[in-house]
Amino acid sequence: MHHNKYELLAPAGDMERLEMALHYGADAVYLAGKEFGMRAAAGNFSVEEMQDAVRTAHTENVKVYVTVNTIPREDEISRLESYLKELDRIGVDGLIIADLGVLDYANRFSPNTHKHVSTQLGVLNSATAKVLYNMGADRIVLARETPMEDIRKIRESIPPSMEIEAFVHGAMCVSFSGRCLLSNYLADRDANRGQCAQPCRWKYHLVEETRPGEYYEITEDNGTFILNSKDMCMIEHIPELLDAGVMSLKIEGRMKSAYYAAVVTNAYRHALDCAIDGIEKLPQVWLDEMEMVSHRPYSTGFYFGYPGQHYSESSYFAKADVCGVVESCEDDGWALISQRNKFSPGDILDVLSAEGEPIRFAADKILDEEGNELESANHAMMKVRIQLPQKCEPLSLIRKMKSL
Repeated sequence: MHHNKYELLAPAGDMERLEMALHYGADAVYLAGKEFGMRAAAGNFSVEEMQDAVRTAHTENVKVYVTVNTIPREDEISRLESYLKELDRIGVDGLIIADLGVLDYANRFSPNTHKHVSTQLGVLNSATAKVLYNMGADRIVLARETPMEDIRKIRESIPPSMEIEAFVHGAMCVSFSGRCLLSNYLADRDANRGQCAQPCRWKYHLVEETRPGEYYEITEDNGTFILNSKDMCMIEHIPELLDAGVMSLKIEGRMKSAYYAAVVTNAYRHALDCAIDGIEKLPQVWLDEMEMVSHRPYSTGFYFGYPGQHYSESSYFAKADVCGVVESCEDDGWALISQRNKFSPGDILDVLSAEGEPIRFAADKILDEEGNELESANHAMMKVRIQLPQKCEPLSLIRKMKSL
């Protein structure tokens, strides 16, 4: 049962990811239209698709927030009015805004939507929050650099009706709240217009001017990732966040896979419910789930001091791969699976559903749609039948542990 006082906010890069977020327990989702959004490559939604998204989400009692969080250029301002009117007409619940001009326009042209101030604006203190409140903001999305004890002080100082949203999980920028020119400079891709090439993840060497071609490692281990940040994971600290006054818990990742959206939303749903029910110790299974998705080493961000950089390499790792999505399932557990990655009889698989903890089982026979036995399921996007340990609902995930 979703709880009105708190909100789990999940990313929806496209319709498939939106469905996963809804299925796995999000209270709200955030997505972008085709312009003014900070993730240029995330698939994103046309106005028609956004209408569908709002309709679908509202049927499930889930809110939809649209990112209007770029800093528009002068020639873009003329398009803003009609876009904001459109979002208001569609029935979007909130707009995520990083620019004061856009906030002013939203007050005028999207009167029925809530105004959330994006992390891109860098709100770190109550003085800024109050000014924004007076300008019509309903919610602040705190800068990722805000320490836990400051959140408590901000909460006490701002109007009770102003909401606080904070990031709980995902990638972190080496720059302040994503205001970075490195990608512009090195790749001609504007990070502040959603096109970041992530040059902070690249491997750098030192070159002396008169010795071209001689590259010196700056560190002694296997690389020089001097700008590479860790990922944030606050799943063990939700009670502290709620206690400090955070009302919306935000998961980063509109560019991440549908599998990622499902697993992370599912784990945080259980963690938030535990926190609301006053369960101090989160069951280990939900911490383990954090290792099942692609990630860099985790930290608690800036909440409890400095997160530290991750210098040794920039690759992601995960303990499991998704290998199928359940399309339908009969009472005896035979399920039609839309396949995503290769798996074979005898493989150890997990079935992950929104109902409870993941269940591990060994794959027995794999059949094609006609019922013929297969040596392995290895055709991308093929549909196969396998028997699961119990009946489960569509959108449940089948995944395979990677051999360690």
